[in-house]
Amino acid sequence: MRARPPAPCSFVPPHVLERLGRYQHVAHGATTQALDLTAIQRTAVISTRLREQRVGTRADVATLARAIGAPEPGKSARRVYDCRRGWEFDAHLARDEGADPVGTPASVDLAYDHVGETRDWFAAVLERSGIDNLGSDIVVNANFGQDFGNAFWDGTRIVFGTGDGVVFSDFSASLDVAGHEMTHGVVQYTAGLEYQSQSGALNEHFADVAGSLVEQRAQGLDAGTANWLIGDEIMAPDLYGEALRSMAHPGTAYDNPVLGKDPQPAHMDDYFAGPEDNQGVHINSDIPNRAFYLAAMEIGSEPAGRIWFAALARMGPTATFLDAARIVCEQARVAARDGVASRQAAQAVRAAWRAVGVL
Repeated sequence: MRARPPAPCSFVPPHVLERLGRYQHVAHGATTQALDLTAIQRTAVISTRLREQRVGTRADVATLARAIGAPEPGKSARRVYDCRRGWEFDAHLARDEGADPVGTPASVDLAYDHVGETRDWFAAVLERSGIDNLGSDIVVNANFGQDFGNAFWDGTRIVFGTGDGVVFSDFSASLDVAGHEMTHGVVQYTAGLEYQSQSGALNEHFADVAGSLVEQRAQGLDAGTANWLIGDEIMAPDLYGEALRSMAHPGTAYDNPVLGKDPQPAHMDDYFAGPEDNQGVHINSDIPNRAFYLAAMEIGSEPAGRIWFAALARMGPTATFLDAARIVCEQARVAARDGVASRQAAQAVRAAWRAVGVL
């Protein structure tokens, strides 16, 4: 099944960018450093424009960047392009599959390695051949934009910003960011979950699940030793210890004057019903995230991941949390019956969805 999302799927939620646009200073050691509001506002405006269009064209993004003061830009084989901190997509091919590391800029090699680890996780754990399961090339753009504080999948490519070094650092440096964004592509080519409301939150949820599991496998961790944080590696030094989401404990990922307080609920009782964030696609994603964490703690991360992604292939584009829970529970029964998961998998998965108020 191949369905395009209605808008590119970005890593940093819009409510975080909106908060940053209002905040003026961030503590920097013993001093207070002013945020570069031009960079932050540019990130917010361009991220919004990218959400509003199915795939941003080179001309659209470059023109928009110039209009708000940005400087001019200078097997599933990977093709990594260096945007050279400009706004053109696929502008300078920097590293093809199998080519030697480029060294400088480091973002190119980091993006190459982290996308490769994600690709290999999908192959080893889910027997999937790349994003479309047909072995097509994976197109990656690193060093996108001047201090651009976001990463996204736009329906065609994975794009990493460099961050401003104050709030966010280079998005290419995070394995869970690469796993998250590549998984948006996988979702596009399987269930095609529409990027709004509960189907959009499920889209974000599956991206978080894979991002965490790719990182766990690469670092030799399991459900009990993983930190279950999403985005902790892209926080700049003065926000060390913070993250964008906590799958284990939603609502605790961050709490500081810059980002504010993490608003993400852990239970349907606190479901966000507002229009912001495409009706809460990032905010409400932590409800199913918490369910996955609880299941993984009982049956293991990779068995839970196999059950979840087998269920994804059976979902429709407008799946709700209840649809997802029922399909995941059915897949858990199948996995237990076939010996792919432990005998208690079905009970553990059902209990996890009940614990977050979906069942």
